[in-house]
Amino acid sequence: MKLSVGLKVANTLSLTPQLQQAIRLLQLSSLELEQEIQEQLESNPLLEKVEEDSSTSLETLTREQEAKDLTNELNADHLPDDLPVDTEWDDVYTHQSTALERPEFEEREDNRQSQTSLKEHMLGQINLLHFSPVDKLIAYCIVDALDEKGFLDASVEEIVESVQHLLNEMDYEIEVEAEEVLVVLKHIQRLEPLGMGARNLAECLFVQLDALPNQTLYKKEALMLLKHYELLVSNDLNKLIKQTGLSMEQLKTAINLLKTLKPYPGLEFEDKDSDYQIPDVVVSKKHGAWHVQLNPDVMPKLRINSFYSNMIRRADGSDENQYLRNQMLEAKNFIKSVDERHKTLLKVASCIIRHQREFLEIGAEGMKPLVLRDVAEEVELHESTVSRVTTNKYLLTPRGLFELKYFFSSHVGTTTGGEASSTAIRAMIKKLIAAENPRKPLSDNVIANMLKEDGIDVARRTVAKYRESLHIPSSSERKVLI
Repeated sequence: MKLSVGLKVANTLSLTPQLQQAIRLLQLSSLELEQEIQEQLESNPLLEKVEEDSSTSLETLTREQEAKDLTNELNADHLPDDLPVDTEWDDVYTHQSTALERPEFEEREDNRQSQTSLKEHMLGQINLLHFSPVDKLIAYCIVDALDEKGFLDASVEEIVESVQHLLNEMDYEIEVEAEEVLVVLKHIQRLEPLGMGARNLAECLFVQLDALPNQTLYKKEALMLLKHYELLVSNDLNKLIKQTGLSMEQLKTAINLLKTLKPYPGLEFEDKDSDYQIPDVVVSKKHGAWHVQLNPDVMPKLRINSFYSNMIRRADGSDENQYLRNQMLEAKNFIKSVDERHKTLLKVASCIIRHQREFLEIGAEGMKPLVLRDVAEEVELHESTVSRVTTNKYLLTPRGLFELKYFFSSHVGTTTGGEASSTAIRAMIKKLIAAENPRKPLSDNVIANMLKEDGIDVARRTVAKYRESLHIPSSSERKVLI
């Protein structure tokens, strides 16, 4: 083997730190971008945020002139004895002579209400009952076994085993029986809200019905229906009428009484805090045309700090001067990356709106088939870039708030040789089912034929798949006889 030295020409692709930063900022959501900007503001003294009311004010110009004068004095060979200062001590510290003076900020009580959890609500009521220590321990184990709907997510035998294990650990020689657990469970089911601790839906509704006054109309008929709960769930009304002996009118009124009850009493204790999303792009219609613009609330206004930038000397190689140079370069690159992010986002959003203009006019039925490649070719970007810029970015339209990914969908062929968006087909299926006769619901095959009449060629199994994605039950489950 012979060793030799030579030159070789090759093309390689390398990501510079500036490009890596631009790619990372491109895929950040508005909240993540705000956090990233705040971190940069805290770490880089050359970067500052522009306040809205300070860009053109006379006071700002005066301060910038004073900063330049101060910089010139600091860069001079001989420093004066008295350097100007930004603030005086009295401007920062304010002294109150007596405690009788009104404080600048009044202490107020925090009146914000916290959401009480399901278990906290139940334990608060149990502690008010005159339970023995063993019964209270059983009640605690029952509450601990409740699911988010308020149902008992454990068998009576498992509750007995848990209570017995706790008693053995506390050196209590007491045997717990299933009858004791059932007695405590009956007390818990009568607490507010009624039906907590039920083992199934029928038991939950039975507890609520039993607590109604005896003079409640059709209470007896509703209790009779719960005894045939399986037929009621399967919507087999003919067998239900035969086995209960009720007329159609009595059956209808009893079912309406059951509908007034709470099937899942524990759901009212769910955390109802909404997860609000801030739109990145806003679409509005002005003078008959659709306009796309970035949300000004999520567009940070950044600039280079003039005070520190004026302190940089051209022919100075000191560590302090080099540090300021590096920080200025990083600040400029960061501002450029943020600006490129916004330009790319606006470009992609405008392209999407041009394709989905019919969606804005008539709704989801007007959605056109669109894929990432179509947008990437039109805006001259890579598909991965379009994917990054449409992830976790939200578009506010007159029809609601949507993620940019929502406007991309697969397509289905039409009888005329064209294409239809899967989102539009789902909207059509939902509209057809909403307008159907509840006593004669449309089957998947009938819906497929109706879509073919409108020029959309879809199979029955495709309709079933789209219907299930919309969480719509089958025609037999949607059928209502009364």
